Amino acid sequence: MKKQGRISLYNIIFPIWMLWLFPLTWLFILPANFIIDSVVLLLALKFLKVGEWKQIYKRSVVKIWIFGFLADIAGAVMMLTVILTDSLLASESPMGQWWHQHLTNTVTSNPFSNIYSFLWTTICVAVSVFLIYLFNVKISFRKLPLKQALKRKLALVLAIFTAPYLFYLPTLWLY
Repeated sequence: MKKQGRISLYNIIFPIWMLWLFPLTWLFILPANFIIDSVVLLLALKFLKVGEWKQIYKRSVVKIWIFGFLADIAGAVMMLTVILTDSLLASESPMGQWWHQHLTNTVTSNPFSNIYSFLWTTICVAVSVFLIYLFNVKISFRKLPLKQALKRKLALVLAIFTAPYLFYLPTLWLY
């Protein structure tokens, strides 16, 4: 049984908890995200046979990186709402106990534990995917000399291949 108003460290979701507990992690996360975004963008440009790919890359990669990271943070904040809601619910109430057992503990430790935590994690990833797509179409690619259909394809590829799938990583594996 949990104590009212107390949240243990095991309830904080990866990679947010790593960034908070180990600030030097930012030195690895930010360049790694940039490299992944760059590789996905360059491969998509090559696969879609986009001419002037160097110019497209130079004009968009930093925006893609920044807005992709913001989309991931939005999904992570959604994941954290499970914990915040848990602290608001009375732990003695049936709803509070159900929430803690089926969402808070499982979303933060192993999203594959039950259907509720898996669905919540999937919704959070889907929101990040949608935001990555939207940010790229509306902002990152807005001023590029590409047809709208090509911008949408590039944005979709980036959204699918740079989604925050680490949300599914069971944090139980890390401690």
